[in-house]
Amino acid sequence: MFSQSQGTAGKVKLLNDRQIMKLLQQKLARYQEPQKAKAAGIYPYFRAISSEQDTEVIINGKKVLMFGSNCYTGLVNHPKIKEAAIKAIEKYGTGCAGSPFLNGTLDIHKHLEKRLAEYEGKEDAMIYSTGFGVNLGVVSTLTGREDYILWDEQDHASIIEGRRLSFSNSLKYKHNDMASLEKQLQKCEPGRVKLIVTDGVFSMEGDVCNLPDIVDLARKYDASVMVDEAHSIGVFGEGGRGVCHHFGLADEVDLIMGTFSKSFASLGGFIATDATITNFLRHHSRSYIFTASITPASTAAVEAALDIMLTEPERQKHLWDITHYALDGFREMGCEIGNTSTPIIPLFIRDNNKTFAITRDLLNEGIFVNPVVSPAVAPTDTLIRFSLMATHTRDQVTMALEKIQKVFRSYGLIP
Repeated sequence: MFSQSQGTAGKVKLLNDRQIMKLLQQKLARYQEPQKAKAAGIYPYFRAISSEQDTEVIINGKKVLMFGSNCYTGLVNHPKIKEAAIKAIEKYGTGCAGSPFLNGTLDIHKHLEKRLAEYEGKEDAMIYSTGFGVNLGVVSTLTGREDYILWDEQDHASIIEGRRLSFSNSLKYKHNDMASLEKQLQKCEPGRVKLIVTDGVFSMEGDVCNLPDIVDLARKYDASVMVDEAHSIGVFGEGGRGVCHHFGLADEVDLIMGTFSKSFASLGGFIATDATITNFLRHHSRSYIFTASITPASTAAVEAALDIMLTEPERQKHLWDITHYALDGFREMGCEIGNTSTPIIPLFIRDNNKTFAITRDLLNEGIFVNPVVSPAVAPTDTLIRFSLMATHTRDQVTMALEKIQKVFRSYGLIP
């Protein structure tokens, strides 16, 4: 039995706990931006798709052309990949029930790691359960307190979160600006590790990193280089190996990162590098050690996708053909598309609410695109992200161009 004083103390603690919850809820209730967008009828997120992620999808029972996917190879519904995933489930079940560090390593994981290392021309590779987890776990782990991480201001959020978790000195350089990068390298103490981390293709605006000059600066200042190939695998390089191979610089890049959720039509990610680095990461990278392994189905899907990417180069060629067709169409239309030269095409709107409204209007016209607004970009840089897959047809792209021209004209964005 509790004494009266103990009972009173318990009641006070319970009230305090409730008050803490109230304060938390009160604070978060001030965040009203989604509610305002919903009230205005322009909320663009969590649009439920009730079909395969193909060039045409079903939303609310209506057929819509998909120009918002990251699967540049268009392999997400390929029958060979489905078959491989099903067979893996039949043999291994639906999950691994543990991390790769403990009970979660399967023989198919090891086989895929070997193939990915060979694919990227590296000694070894490690599979993580998400692409985000790769950057989070690698960038936060490799460098120490006296070392330096140098990163492009438009790097992916996973790289930014990784450098935030690191105890290293963090130096940001202006986007694709080599003078800015060199200025930051000059701030670094000689003899300390310097890791330059960049996207291969920048995911929002579709431009390509200036890798040749980055590698030159890395040589000059004795720095290491890590390239995130998430949006360039399947697009650039022989067999879709990415921008490092496109530039012939894979040997000069110390770490090549890739994700499975885009061109590989699955889920997970990898880092390909030398065995010294993977040995350290396997025993220190927390997002690897403390996360359950990639599922058997996802693993088998990646390997099947890799087979297709290596044996069907015509997919990559067609992707580039329709990319050039779309880029020419948007330029002729008068759209502002920035410096992109890839299947990621930004259509700048430069107004948050107008970006949401145009996304809604395009969906009503049967075109699915993604809005990119602040804080992902500055309020003056908001855009529609139009992305292509190797399975899109020229007729589908033509239809999208016509619908976008109609909507953009109604907002006075083009002549």
